[in-house]
Amino acid sequence: MLTLYPAESADERALPFMLVLPGGGYQNRAYHEGEPIAQWFNELGMHAGVLHYRLEETIEPASLIQDVEDALSWARDPEVSFGLAINPNQIGMIGFSAGGHLAAITAVTGKIKPDLLILSYPVITFEEDYTHQGSRSRFLGEDADAELVARYSADQRVDRHAPPTFLWTSADDGAVPVENSMRFAAALSKAKVPFELHVFESGRHGLGLSEDNASCRQWLGCCANWLEHHQFIQKW
Repeated sequence: MLTLYPAESADERALPFMLVLPGGGYQNRAYHEGEPIAQWFNELGMHAGVLHYRLEETIEPASLIQDVEDALSWARDPEVSFGLAINPNQIGMIGFSAGGHLAAITAVTGKIKPDLLILSYPVITFEEDYTHQGSRSRFLGEDADAELVARYSADQRVDRHAPPTFLWTSADDGAVPVENSMRFAAALSKAKVPFELHVFESGRHGLGLSEDNASCRQWLGCCANWLEHHQFIQKW
């Protein structure tokens, strides 16, 4: 299910669209990483939609990725957008934590990709030293072999076709190690894909809009500037 959050357009022109993937360890979808995030993008002059991707007892990775691709396809098709004026060439995607993993793995392996990618304290790798074990266990099962781990570790699947990416996290994240974001940034750099990475010194996992952490809350201004640089929004 895709819950839509339309932005107002004074001149009825087509606006960019941001697909929002909340985190939750592939066990649930965190509300504070859904609707409030979509509403923030509305304030920037963008339509948004929160994807309620499937979380069945046994997860099928290909089905989850297909959920995301279907949402991206919908946003690019004016025939099925329920009258929502979306610019099909300005489709972004943001993911948080495990939702960041789903966003990243879709963006680097899917047939349908966003034009821009934003990753907030994302799970990226499923390798033992740095993964979030709960997300890995839910996504791959308890006894995943090395080939499966590599296939769904997003940093190992990056190539030059990956979208420009904005990443932010905290250096002392106690749930998803900072190395996840750093590995993805390194892979983007190697593939010569534009990216911007912000690592704040201290902040708990799952901050969302970071209302209780003034330092990490800077990600909002940094992200807005980045979106302006990529011509998704006007001066904010």
